[in-house]
Amino acid sequence: MSALVNVERVEAAGQAPALVGESPVWRAAEQALYWVDIPAQKIVRLRVDSGERSEWMLPEKVACIAFDHRGTVLAGCETGLFAVTLIEGAAGGEPVKVSGRKLAAPVFPFSDMRFNDGRCDRQGRFWSGTMVQDMAAANPAGVLYRFDASGVLSAPVVDALITQNGLGWSPDGATMYLSDSHPSRRLIWAFDFDTNTGEPRNRRVFADLHDYAGRPDGAAVDADGCYWICANDAGLLLRFTPQGKLDRQIAVPATKPSMCAFGGRDLDTLFVTSIRPAADASEHDGHLFALRPGVSGLPEPDYAGEL
Repeated sequence: MSALVNVERVEAAGQAPALVGESPVWRAAEQALYWVDIPAQKIVRLRVDSGERSEWMLPEKVACIAFDHRGTVLAGCETGLFAVTLIEGAAGGEPVKVSGRKLAAPVFPFSDMRFNDGRCDRQGRFWSGTMVQDMAAANPAGVLYRFDASGVLSAPVVDALITQNGLGWSPDGATMYLSDSHPSRRLIWAFDFDTNTGEPRNRRVFADLHDYAGRPDGAAVDADGCYWICANDAGLLLRFTPQGKLDRQIAVPATKPSMCAFGGRDLDTLFVTSIRPAADASEHDGHLFALRPGVSGLPEPDYAGEL
């Protein structure tokens, strides 16, 4: 079950660790990996072949990103969903300050909330959930939203979430995955997913990480339909089969891996972002890692609408 795989720190991603590295997205057209540093309010890009790194700074925390077909960013932030155009600056220079156009915003029931994990389903609808930022409060005020190609934000699709995470879809799009990574939850759910309407149904527990290790953070689905989850606090990647059986676990150097994404020319490299804890951080915490697990991923869908 434990796999011996070489996990390398991506030095070209920079020597300064992220505070909360999240939402890695591979852009095949650019051969580049994008990710965010939430509290630093940054979107980061690394052109893998050349090692060229660029940064953009937003006016507020940015937690998750997707792209439309033109390369405009759809960003889940503190106050809503934004369309952000990334203006090119000097590679390796100071972050370029950018602002976004607000696309949609829910009415938050509490003031200290933001969007968290998010990505597009196979049909190009963007999904993201909300959370109360004070995790110690264990407030189940978070909900999951769908933002469709016509630019309409749905009513809450799933509610009573503390720390929404783990979004992913099976290769045929017929199964949706969702997790709650709060220490009191540590659950991954599967849903039957109507690819025509975007409605998830028949919610059931897919994996309970109380039975394993860590908290279920961000995820990726491979071409075999297996679900890879970052086990935050355990320094592990866990792969579950579509039947919910753990079949592989891989140790990573960071204690708090946060989200993974397949990339590279053949989509056979798994990139992993991580979080730097406030105390007792190691030299690797907060950095980006890469490994080749022996399986390939799936192309990340673009948002189907026009931003």
